[in-house]
Formats: sequence, structure tokens, C-alpha cells
Amino acid sequence: MVPSVADGLPSTSELKEKAEQKLSRAYDADQHSSYKYTGYLPVYDETSKFPPTELFEFVDKGLLADKSKPHLLELNDPNVVVTKLTPRVGTEITGLQLSELTDEQKNELALLIAERGVVVFRGQNFKDTGVEKQKEFGRYFGRLHIHPVGAHVEGALEFHNIYLGPDNLYRAQQKSEKLTLTGYHSDVSYEHQPPGITLLTLLAVPSTGGDTTWTSQVVAYERLSEPIKTLLEGLRAEHSGFPQAENARRDGKFVRREPVKSYHPIVRVHPVTGQKALFVNPGFTKKIVGLKTEESDAILKLLFKHISQSADVQVRVKWDDQTVSLWDNRVTAHTAISDYDVHSEEEGLRHGFRITTLGERPVGVNGLETIW
Repeated sequence: MVPSVADGLPSTSELKEKAEQKLSRAYDADQHSSYKYTGYLPVYDETSKFPPTELFEFVDKGLLADKSKPHLLELNDPNVVVTKLTPRVGTEITGLQLSELTDEQKNELALLIAERGVVVFRGQNFKDTGVEKQKEFGRYFGRLHIHPVGAHVEGALEFHNIYLGPDNLYRAQQKSEKLTLTGYHSDVSYEHQPPGITLLTLLAVPSTGGDTTWTSQVVAYERLSEPIKTLLEGLRAEHSGFPQAENARRDGKFVRREPVKSYHPIVRVHPVTGQKALFVNPGFTKKIVGLKTEESDAILKLLFKHISQSADVQVRVKWDDQTVSLWDNRVTAHTAISDYDVHSEEEGLRHGFRITTLGERPVGVNGLETIW
């Protein structure tokens, strides 16, 4: 039976919802008249409000994986090349399409990401598979997070928009009074069940620059002395979303979910690998619970310096517009490197979207759990 025209039309309720939705553009449309990915340009939904993220039972897909990863790493296909980018953090894969992975391969990928921190796929068609398939891929690994204040893709609040170009310098202006624009963080770590896997793909990249660096929080933890490890393993730190929300309101941005604080174990244990990892970051960690201010400040300063400056526990990845990177926020911290000329129309556009999945309630050594 041939479908009627009405079959493809939105319902009355959908039309009403769209009419009531207020979207503000965060780009100059004239500069993007010939841009292939105009549908992914940043917008702000200024009407949708959400409650705090609900607690849910999470089962990591890595627990379902064959530990040897035969479906991902032992394909006997000369076109598939797997390369360790550094000895302890970062793996690059070419010759495999994320959009074509089986569930077995996705499970093994989840395990590989947990073990290596970040996995970089080259030559991908992922950005051209469409919003629904992109959401479906992300959802396989966990519940999708909606950023409380950030720009997003129209029709996909779950896609956090990564955009810095000559027509929108907001990301650069936020740090304009600092010596560096780098800022190490684990994505929205203030959530009660903070993210597990994040996926990022860039649709437009500068001709040079705009790399991302990841720090292995596992190796960073291993480098600490035994007395410091013992001290940290019994402590929690406050992770807060309040400064982010307050800054957004100050700048006239819409806050779609009110901020929360969580008190996470400073050393968390990965549910699949059992590895211990530092779980603090300069972006969202504010203080150590139970310590005096000077003690907390001194220890966090030490850890933040270690995370940010220890190049021998880091990997730096150069992007192109066919690269997709996936990382585990439970064992890494990362930063974009905005070293290109953002005022140049030829060089200065870095645009992509991030899909972030929520993980488990963090558990540390001897069962120390997150509280709030």
C-alpha cells in the first residue's frame, strides 16, 4: 500500500511543541550558506527544562566483551590497522567503520576504551549517518546526557555542540584573561552518575591546530607515592556544577537543568578493569571533603598540576573531518587545544558534536561510594 502524504507529516502535538520551542542561533547564517553541516550548527533551546538526572541501573557493555577482543582486534583483515599511540594511553584504528560494528564489536570496543582511555577511529562516515543512527550508536553504551547549559544540535539536545569560529568566540572569551585556553576536565563530573564513554566527531577542523590531549588518570594515580595513594583512597572530593550554571546565567545563557554537587571518591575503581584511577579534575573539582581549606587547596594543586603537566601520561590527537574519538571519562581527563587563529574564516572554525553517556555511581577503594 502506498503511504499517504499525511503519514509523513508531524502530529498536532508535535507541531504545537515545535511552535512553543524557542531556539536562538549561536552562529552567523551568512557565513555558512554553503556549509554541508548547517543542520548541526549550534543553537540554544531556551524553553526546555529538565529535572536532575535520574538515578538508574547501569551495566557496562565492557563486561559482556571477550577479553581478547577477537571480533575487533583479530580480524585478519589487512585493511584494519590498530596502533598504540603511546605505551599506556590512546589507540588508533583504521579500516573499521563505527557505523557498521556489530554488538560484539561494540562490547569489545567498550572494553578497549576502558583499558586504553581513548580510542581514535580514522576514515569514518559516522557524521553522515544521520542524527537518529548517531543517537542509537551512543545509546548502546549508556543513557545519553543532556548538557545543562551548552549549545546543541537542533532537534538533538543530547548532542553537545563543540563550536569555536570567527562568528562565535564564546568558548575563547570565557578564558580570555588566562595565559592558556587549555582546561583539563572529565565531562560534567559533577553528576551523581557521571559519564562513562564520550564520543566526539568534528565536522569542520582548522587547517592546523585544534588538537585534543587526554591524560591517563590510571597512570597518573600509579605515579603517586604509596603514602599519598593511601591518603587519597579514603577521601572524597566535591564536584560542582554551580559555577558553570552561574557563569551561563551571567552571560545570558539558558540553564535547562539546575546545578548539582556530588562528593565522589578521589580514587575510583573501574567496574570492568578493576583499575584504580584518580577522579579529580581542574574543571569541576572544588575541594576535598573533611580537610581544612589550606590542606585541600595544596593537595588539589598538586594533583591538578600532575594531571595537566605530566606529558608522559598523555596522548595528543590531531583531528581531521573523518575522525571520531571515544574516551572513558572514568579513567581520563582531557582538554581541547585552541591554538589556531579563531578570527580567520579559512583557519578558524572548529565544529563538531559530542555524545556523552552516563555511567555508574562511582565506587572507590574498599567500597567508598559517591554521596550527595
